[in-house]
Amino acid sequence: MAKEATEKKIDKIQIPCNCLDVLAQQLYGCAIQQRWNAEQLYELVKKSYCYHNLSREDFFSVLSYLAGEYALEAKNVYAKIWYDPTTKELGKRGRLARMIYMTNIGTIPEESFVNVLLAAGQEKIGVIDEAFLERLKPGDVFVLGGNKYEFLYTRGMNAYVKPSIYRPPTIPSWFSEMLPLSFDLALEISRFRKLLAEKFETKKSEKEIKDFITEFLGVEKATSEAIFNYFKMQHNYSKIPHEKRLLIEHYVETGYGEKPKHFVILHSLYGRRVNDALSRALAYLVARFGGRDIEIGINDNGFFLASLNDMQVIRALKFLNEKNIEAVLEEAIERTEVFKRRFRHCATRSLMILRSYKGKSKSVGKQQLKSGFLLGAVQKLDNNFPILRETRREILQDLMDIEAAKQVLEWIAEGKIKIEEIYSSVPSPFALNLIMQGYADLLKIEDKIAFLKRMYEAIREKTK
Repeated sequence: MAKEATEKKIDKIQIPCNCLDVLAQQLYGCAIQQRWNAEQLYELVKKSYCYHNLSREDFFSVLSYLAGEYALEAKNVYAKIWYDPTTKELGKRGRLARMIYMTNIGTIPEESFVNVLLAAGQEKIGVIDEAFLERLKPGDVFVLGGNKYEFLYTRGMNAYVKPSIYRPPTIPSWFSEMLPLSFDLALEISRFRKLLAEKFETKKSEKEIKDFITEFLGVEKATSEAIFNYFKMQHNYSKIPHEKRLLIEHYVETGYGEKPKHFVILHSLYGRRVNDALSRALAYLVARFGGRDIEIGINDNGFFLASLNDMQVIRALKFLNEKNIEAVLEEAIERTEVFKRRFRHCATRSLMILRSYKGKSKSVGKQQLKSGFLLGAVQKLDNNFPILRETRREILQDLMDIEAAKQVLEWIAEGKIKIEEIYSSVPSPFALNLIMQGYADLLKIEDKIAFLKRMYEAIREKTK
């Protein structure tokens, strides 16, 4: 990152396009201002870069929603504009239109902490961040206040759990506000990895490699020494993954219950957003092939899938490609917490849910309850309802990076990235941090240091 900054390189800017919830706000505002001809309004909207390739179908589906054509009055979602399909004219509906618009517009969603309650007894044991809840699925085990709990279900802003004594955590420590590594920068790091891998594989001298690191990255000798030792240990252990080599590491962990736990670690240095997309798609396919839930752990450098049973990851990877990953992900996210929460955000932006009405505000908890009822209703009504499609777009394009994930799969299909597998009895140096994420909250600082020393010695012994 320091090298890229020194060379004045910046990441590509990604501007969200065709956001249908924001479009609903804008169309409502236009209708309040004056009467419009729908065709003229469509041409006006397309002059914005954010909507320059907006399809007529999307535009008129949002108009239909605002005009009340989806018959959601039973769920207290009323028409906000009138639209005459014969003359193609539209305008505001209701005397309170301006008040509703001015007190409910905005794009930043309201978020809150989620109460964690024991399902038996309703005892509150703490709170978690709403964004953390998005990663949970029923059966996942996480750490709260030094204790392990199994996630069961949610009701509004309450998450219900039960104590988990024997099962280890399946959800890594939360990333808080840490920004994900960008795809562009990740590719640059992968290229650096390849250069170092070539030097190790061609048996260049230690001095030559250290000098290269110092000059290439512009770092001090101490930093160069640390980078050299880290890469040397990975090279001696197995292989260094890089832009042309996707390393898949198989590791079996024992010591928890009767059955060993199987880990499949993909050293995919593409950034957290891309790894989120790839991991969810592969986990969904592996679960379909094997009929079991799959645990996922991700970071910027890769991700792992874990299960008590054998996993057909290679079969899933061969099935997944740039053409079908979007459809696979849409199925994978449909019944998840992230979909429920993001639907609430989109429903609020599109004014399906009013945060404020006649001076009364609706809490985030009540908004979430309302969105749950609305989500069930519109899914039964029309799976292509515009706000449902916007929820999918937001998750795949804003939360994840579906386009970059497609690019990676295309490179694999074209043979530009080779897949290589290794089997290990101890996690490789590059995999250790990823595996440790799930246990970080359980270990005291002293225990963590001792654990890392033991793992270091085990790896060093294996690389002699």
